[in-house]
Amino acid sequence: MDIADKSNFPLVVVIGGGFGGLEVAKALKDKPVNVLMLDKHNYHGFWPLLYQVAMGSLECESIAFSLRKKFDGQKNFRFRIAEVKGINHASNLVETNIGDIAYDYLVVATGSTTNFFGNKEIERFAMPMKTIPEALNIRYLILQNLEEAVLIPSKEDREPFLNFVLVGAGPTGVELAGSLAEIKNHILTKDYPELRKEEMKVYLVDFLPRVLGPMSDESSKAAEKFLKDMGVELLLSTKVESYDGEVIVFEGGKS
Repeated sequence: MDIADKSNFPLVVVIGGGFGGLEVAKALKDKPVNVLMLDKHNYHGFWPLLYQVAMGSLECESIAFSLRKKFDGQKNFRFRIAEVKGINHASNLVETNIGDIAYDYLVVATGSTTNFFGNKEIERFAMPMKTIPEALNIRYLILQNLEEAVLIPSKEDREPFLNFVLVGAGPTGVELAGSLAEIKNHILTKDYPELRKEEMKVYLVDFLPRVLGPMSDESSKAAEKFLKDMGVELLLSTKVESYDGEVIVFEGGKS
């Protein structure tokens, strides 16, 4: 792919339009280089608020910003939507679905992916939340489950539609659990008067013995108290063994 510039400045290819990629590209403004950013999407997402999209508190456009507009006025910046297939270090080539791109300098800022710890069954059936489409999938599933529950007369039969299990008690898991608990406590019976608040269960599971493991003890204890006060059931020091799309099995056989 020919992306040559009229200048003889070296080309810096930045893979990824997240926080890292943005900061690199901004830092190279007015420098004697050309910058080409590659990303699968043409927007930058403010992912710390992604959980609010999943919960319906924010719409997508509130956390997604055009990458081209972000760099409007930076003359040495260009952007291409592309999916990187590989990197040929020997030839200084980035292999993409829009062709091979030669570079002088390469910055890989691709962010992170959901870690399923090698469990293919969980990877197949669980719902990750790393992108806007994934957050919307969660939002629609929650609403769909509530609508389904309203149509089921038996409390026992509608129980699976009102059980919400979050695995991972880091910042995102804690935020999601708290938001679901707010739906349970303040919205459920108003929008769905046929359902009782006590029927909706929110579980937060983690292999570690406390929530917000990487943070301070003070933060962890405060978050744990908040979640318990909101009615979230904490399953700590608990490992998920399997999930077939309907039943979660924990280490030791408990489900």
